[in-house]
Amino acid sequence: MRLEIPVGERSLVLETGKLARQAGGSVTAQLGDTVILSTATRSQSPRPGVDFLPLSVDIEERMTSAGKIPGGFLKREGRPSDRAILTSRLTDRPIRPLFPKGYRNEIQVIGTVLVADQQVPFDTVSMVGASAALSLSDLPFDGPIGAVRVARGPDGDFILNPTYEQISESDLDLVVAGTKDAITMVEAGGNEVPEDVVVDALQVAQETISAQAEAIEKWAAEHGKENQQVEETAGENPFLGELRSAQFGRVKDAIVNTDRRARRTDLDDLRDELTEGREEEDAALIKSALSELEKDAFRELLLKDGKRTDLRGFDELRPTTAEVQALPRIHGTGLFSRGETQVLSSLALADLGLSQRLDTLEPETTKRYMHHYSFPPFSTGETGRLGAPRRREVGHGALAERALLPVVPSEEEFPYALRITSEVLESNGSSSMGSVCGSTLALMDGGVPIKAPVAGVAMGLVKEGEDYVILTDIQGLEDHLGDMDFKVAGTRDGITALQMDMKITGVSAGLLREALAQARAGRVEILDIMKANIAEPRPEVSDYAPRVEVLQVPTDKIGMIIGPGGKTINGMQEQYGVNISVENDGTVFVAGVEGVSTKAAVSAINGMIKDVEAGDIYTGKVVKITNFGAFVELTPGRDGLVHISRLAPGKERVEQVEDVVTEGDQIKVRVLEIDKQNRISLEKLED
Repeated sequence: MRLEIPVGERSLVLETGKLARQAGGSVTAQLGDTVILSTATRSQSPRPGVDFLPLSVDIEERMTSAGKIPGGFLKREGRPSDRAILTSRLTDRPIRPLFPKGYRNEIQVIGTVLVADQQVPFDTVSMVGASAALSLSDLPFDGPIGAVRVARGPDGDFILNPTYEQISESDLDLVVAGTKDAITMVEAGGNEVPEDVVVDALQVAQETISAQAEAIEKWAAEHGKENQQVEETAGENPFLGELRSAQFGRVKDAIVNTDRRARRTDLDDLRDELTEGREEEDAALIKSALSELEKDAFRELLLKDGKRTDLRGFDELRPTTAEVQALPRIHGTGLFSRGETQVLSSLALADLGLSQRLDTLEPETTKRYMHHYSFPPFSTGETGRLGAPRRREVGHGALAERALLPVVPSEEEFPYALRITSEVLESNGSSSMGSVCGSTLALMDGGVPIKAPVAGVAMGLVKEGEDYVILTDIQGLEDHLGDMDFKVAGTRDGITALQMDMKITGVSAGLLREALAQARAGRVEILDIMKANIAEPRPEVSDYAPRVEVLQVPTDKIGMIIGPGGKTINGMQEQYGVNISVENDGTVFVAGVEGVSTKAAVSAINGMIKDVEAGDIYTGKVVKITNFGAFVELTPGRDGLVHISRLAPGKERVEQVEDVVTEGDQIKVRVLEIDKQNRISLEKLED
């Protein structure tokens, strides 16, 4: 069975009934020549002892899909790449809110990349494929969803599901997912794109995903399975009414506190008091009832009383500070604090040889700007595991990287590899946007000539029917109990990154327009705070950072610089204590800890590639003695001969070469001639 959905200049093709027929739902989704096999399967019974939706989404990359063999020794795919993790998150976020509350059967959605055509990104293909597989299965899925990527062409027209080349030429890369009625997820990067342009793109995307969702819904109604009947949950918590009457005011008072730990302590004390001496089953019900009351109290505070739990205005930031030079010797540091969220970002600069090599299904093979985000358990006052980054950390690092990449100078302007690590030292909401702000400070502190400072703020939403409030700079409780987490980063002139997740079925583009306008006001306020600490990048990189010089040489001289078996370039690196990288186009990068050694290496390379002409004077090292003269190294890898008759100016005869020079001597010579075989004749000059 086949479904073809037109999207822009191409069609998204879904097929079922041929592959993976034992899965709960199975679909191949194809866009261009990119093909994803999406499957959705559930367990037969609920997972015991869990109070959350046990949904897992995985993307399985197969390097054969792009005609590649994995690097390394094993030659087999191992841990998922960052791109696979980010695509898993993109697929997970819009479908997670669409399962029944209280559903506890395990759900596994797998997207296997069968073909990656190197032309079309596979993430939106995975999202639509997962939606179709879930809709065809017997899972109680309140979908389907649609998904589309939107770019902007040179003439300002929007391009749906663009190619990698079109994305690279666009100032906007926007991924939107949603149901036929509303938007549920947004992920975007932009080159200081105005808010109005983003809203226009969202409206175009909403029309597209609505058409996709309607087409899949009709297709699934014809070819899908009957949905699993979800058992009605037991009646209302027997303690809820009693506690609502007796304790609602106390719960409401407990959550109104500017200190997160004090709020948590008050609620914990109330739970302990009400469950003391109770049977385990009753205690669990009481705790559940109190959690329900906490959510109700939170929403009443905002929608009826018109105030936030920490008594801020809806558009008010928490107390915010910005600091640079927070640590000694580091190439650049930024310490950013907002309320009870604190992020320390550190910058390391290196030569371009330390750029990251990518072994993925996408055309990009290297990355010179890297942003890594770390969320240790002590940041929330808890204990937990350390080790490999979790998916959330990978996602938040990628979001911060996307936010800052548009302002990072080009390789030609700033020939360094850059890595930023953002350590979350305290967390009470919006730590990813805190890492954007801290990293902007670190870049400017490190002397990186960024185009403009970037700041980020997380927006929230609480909505009941037609009533809603939009919140600026949400804290943890507002994220946990609210309906939206909408992260917005950008400069004064426009947006560089967006990420939105919904817990309700979706919102309109109009509401997002309002949220973006409120976010811009908050972003500008944060930029003013950062500017008061450091107004522009420092004029020079840190004394502890390497010095990088760039020069362009003719491509036919590259071999001369490298030398046989790398002998020449390795010798220069050892002699001057630098690292030298040579590109195929003749660009040479010389990086050294000290500026003097870097400049000396550059001078040597310039001398090496310079055409030797008669009359030129050099000071070179004697590298070989023969009975008829001495060979002198003029530049690395380039020698000339001083005949014995030219070794002693003013003397008629020299009996032995060793009477005048020995190997290792530095002598001054003049070029006499270069013969047809490119052999150089020299004469020794008086020192």
